[in-house]
Amino acid sequence: MAPRTAPRFPRRLKRLPRAFYARATVAVARALLGCYLVHETPRGRVVGRLVEVEAYCGPRDPASHAYRRTPRSEVMWGPPGTAYVYLSYGTHACMNVVTEAPGRPGAVLLRAIEPVAGAELMRRRRGTVDARILGSGPGRLTQAMGITLAHNRADLVSGSLYLARGPRRRESIAATRRIGISQATNRRWRFILRGSRFLSRPVR
Repeated sequence: MAPRTAPRFPRRLKRLPRAFYARATVAVARALLGCYLVHETPRGRVVGRLVEVEAYCGPRDPASHAYRRTPRSEVMWGPPGTAYVYLSYGTHACMNVVTEAPGRPGAVLLRAIEPVAGAELMRRRRGTVDARILGSGPGRLTQAMGITLAHNRADLVSGSLYLARGPRRRESIAATRRIGISQATNRRWRFILRGSRFLSRPVR
């Protein structure tokens, strides 16, 4: 169950427009915190509020898949507001949001959500009743939200998988080093909503 202090879920969701994504990757990453990740599926709608993201800034970032242009990372050179979904360690899908103008690759990895709607469906998918860990990590997030490799290159502006504006943030943002990488580890491009209990890893 979400904390009582969680922002009230709006009756109507306003999708983020393409112009929202067509900006500097770090700026988009910070702005995504508090927004809603929404997936309309035949089994029902699931919604999570983003509490943790990471920015990956293309060819100038050795930790980015776009540091080298490959068939897998080609999607990052495409339209902003596109999903980039890849398989990590051969086991779980990770969802990114493509940023910047076409031809300037960048992406934001969605790392953790606070369950907002469709929690029962999330629990069945994840096999746990603990709300705190339903979406606390990139692999858990995609499993809870029903996101698979089939959603790679999905249009987040017009499709059934999209992001919507959230309420005004009550929490402050903290910037930390990114997690699970071996290069460019000093860049503080992991952004979290301070105090959230749904993070993939607590801040020490």
